[in-house]
Amino acid sequence: MTFQFKIQLKDISKPPVWRQVLVPAQFSFYKFHLVIQEAFGWENCHLFQFSPKGFGSYPVIKEPFEEDEDYGEVMNAAKTKLNEIFKKEAQTFNYIYDFGDNWEHKITLEKIKTDKTITADCTGGKGACPPEDCGGTWGYTNLIEVLKDPANPEYEEMKDWLGMDDDEEWDVNDFNLEEVRAMVRLV
Repeated sequence: MTFQFKIQLKDISKPPVWRQVLVPAQFSFYKFHLVIQEAFGWENCHLFQFSPKGFGSYPVIKEPFEEDEDYGEVMNAAKTKLNEIFKKEAQTFNYIYDFGDNWEHKITLEKIKTDKTITADCTGGKGACPPEDCGGTWGYTNLIEVLKDPANPEYEEMKDWLGMDDDEEWDVNDFNLEEVRAMVRLV
């Protein structure tokens, strides 16, 4: 079986940032985490977790730590398969990446396909992924506003921080399906 998921960053709407991916149902949640990282362009340098509704909902699926026994049901992301949790179309789950910036992604199982695949693929998407460590939704919104106004006192500092050239502009709509597909297929 193959699962078709739509994954959308929560609280970002102008434009929305989402990806549609095809994933083998037997993938582990850890491998799904890697697919999401590549599909969005994250750098995989922070902690993550999956859970039904975000923080405080169980089960939590992540890389386990010894301290986890004090915090409710934790399932090992490397040992838990997608088809153990996802059972029906329209089912939703949450993926949180970077517990400081708190990037919440809503995962929706759009279709369960009978064809078998062995690799993941990205079949659609919209919007640029926010840069790592930009301060979450609030920080990303602020970054966009600053970069729209060259007269803003933070404009040059933000461009430097992002490593942008003088003539380069941040494009909130930047999404290249072929580039993303190539990266996702390597997972």
